[in-house]
Amino acid sequence: MPRANAAGDPAIEIAFSNASTGDVIIMHNSLLKVEDNILPKIELVQLKIKDKILPCVENGKPKMSEPKYLDFSLRLKELMEQDGSSIKTVNQLKDAIGVTYEMARRYTLGQAKPREEKLKTLADALNTDISYLDHGISLDNNVDINKKIALEGRPVPVISWVAAGSFGPIETVLKDAEIDEHLPPNKDCGKNGYGLIVTGYSMSPKFEPEDRIYVNPDIQTFDLKTNDLVIVACAGDTEATFKKLIIEGSEKYLEPLNPNWPDKIIKLTEGCRLVGKVVGLYRKI
Repeated sequence: MPRANAAGDPAIEIAFSNASTGDVIIMHNSLLKVEDNILPKIELVQLKIKDKILPCVENGKPKMSEPKYLDFSLRLKELMEQDGSSIKTVNQLKDAIGVTYEMARRYTLGQAKPREEKLKTLADALNTDISYLDHGISLDNNVDINKKIALEGRPVPVISWVAAGSFGPIETVLKDAEIDEHLPPNKDCGKNGYGLIVTGYSMSPKFEPEDRIYVNPDIQTFDLKTNDLVIVACAGDTEATFKKLIIEGSEKYLEPLNPNWPDKIIKLTEGCRLVGKVVGLYRKI
């Protein structure tokens, strides 16, 4: 029967006889003891292996990462599915840009994306902008490059407000004025048209300081109507002024465009005359 050793652990007695003396020798051998902390250590090792090697599993299914070019593939398939698209299948896609079937298939799955040259060819074939196909950015084509403005006629001289306010014939004014700047041609100016540089804020926000305005001095007074923008010169003033015209019966008034301007309405007196009509704006940006 097994006996316990001094520590209380079970022991095994092993007996054998000495061949030379005939004595029986008994040896005690303690049983191997399994340490209590071995299993937790094994569990920790298993967890580390799980974290580093095994895929994360949720609800019994491995969690796979998304394709690298998923967004591109979604835009590509969206364009291919549009009515009128010349590319509907993977075969048509490969033929359009000159790649293998497998490469074209990978484009549709988001596993690959064409390089710039083939991307441009693909965008043209799908009738879209390369920036949208590549990055999902759509450009606002708000300018028709086919409708260019023809700059025909003479450059328009820019004169001073003092010159514009003088009471001499416009031909003489333009001949004697000191010209340091010309504006691009504007046919609405007429043969004697000129430019002025806006000063002050009475006509803001539509017209700001340093804007250039085109003036047609050949406009007849009876052709003017309410809300026309005009240049007016009054006796006693050294400079002309720029305002909106209001006509009420036989009376004419000037009004600034700036709603916060202190002088709201200015009545035109007999000493004032209409110098010209503002027909255009030139702004440096």
